[in-house]
Amino acid sequence: MPTTFDALKAEDPQVEELCRAEARRQADTIRLIPSENYVSTAVLEASSSVFTNKYSEGYPGKRYYEGQQFVDPLEQLAIDRAKALFGAAHANVQPYSGSPANLAVYLAFLKPGDKVMGLALPMGGHLTHGWSVSISGKYFTSVPYGIRKDTGRLDYDEIRDLAKRERPALLWAGGSAYSRLWDFEIMASIARDVGARFCADIAHIAGLIAGGVHPSAVPHADVVTTTTHKTLRGPRGGMILCKAEHAQAIDKAVFPGVQGGPHVHSIAALAVALKEASRPAFKDYAKLVVSNARVIAAELMAKGYDVVSGGTDNHLILVDLTNKNVSGKIAARALDRAGIELNYNAVPYDTRKPFDPSGIRLGSPSVSSCGMGAPEMKQIAAWMDQVISNPTDDNADKVRPQVRELCAKFPAPGISA
Repeated sequence: MPTTFDALKAEDPQVEELCRAEARRQADTIRLIPSENYVSTAVLEASSSVFTNKYSEGYPGKRYYEGQQFVDPLEQLAIDRAKALFGAAHANVQPYSGSPANLAVYLAFLKPGDKVMGLALPMGGHLTHGWSVSISGKYFTSVPYGIRKDTGRLDYDEIRDLAKRERPALLWAGGSAYSRLWDFEIMASIARDVGARFCADIAHIAGLIAGGVHPSAVPHADVVTTTTHKTLRGPRGGMILCKAEHAQAIDKAVFPGVQGGPHVHSIAALAVALKEASRPAFKDYAKLVVSNARVIAAELMAKGYDVVSGGTDNHLILVDLTNKNVSGKIAARALDRAGIELNYNAVPYDTRKPFDPSGIRLGSPSVSSCGMGAPEMKQIAAWMDQVISNPTDDNADKVRPQVRELCAKFPAPGISA
């Protein structure tokens, strides 16, 4: 990120100041939202490159615009790196984000009204896996599955029984608030048993799969969708990996099915991020993400917090604050004032409303990218407990300078505030 925004400041000082203020905020806060991370300076530079000026409808070697001499090799480079990193037969790097990627899967394989089976949103699933307020729940028949109330974990026998009763056309694995490993092999067997397509949405765990700390869905799923940010540490975007026999259907579904011209500057940044993710250092980062999350979860549980499922296997922690007599929203806002950023979140079988739920959701990608380790995670958990136990402005303001001091010792990648 540039140290100055001279041209922007001269043209639009209001936007320049907001950019600068956001850089300062990201540099001196503990960012625990599990879907957020820091990208490298190289990824930022590629994202802001002159490729933002280019329109490139179509695919390498088959475009609807001229002037693709450098776009085609760039996109092919990103494709090749994605295939190599994840061991996929085919990759489409054009989706604008994870949701359009999932929409393309529906267009490729389903007809309106077909049954879609995915983890229910209140149980940790994602909107686009058939939830009622999403197009996926309005245009298709949703058959949600859940998690066990006593363990907070998936019950694959229950999922199999439900699939046999309902016979979905598409079975999803993946979610946005599930902290345990997914057994993609079992999910694939369930899909085969009922004649369904199996799609794994690895948006949250793509970086962990690339880093070798979570089993891969690629050998088992017909299609794998993902975002390119989160744990993968790339630009905001989406990607689809699939078996060779589905390549044509997926490519047609992305373009012209649900999108026009790709965001070539984002593809450039993705190519850089995929190269970074192929290096040994990325595996060390992925291991740190998981170990840091486990330390925070263990520390919170030791302080009497109800961590859903009793811990975590990935980057994410879901905490039910019911026994602390504070709502997720109140806790999240107090923590934000203290410089500890996370989000309020529904927990499984929540009795409160989604906009004012019982839980908070947090994760370790950003702090791990800064190089923080177990000692810092223990301190973060202690600060969280201090703020949540007394979520007043005065108490949060006492923690804020300490947070800023810690962040100064672990500079955020890609940011010069």
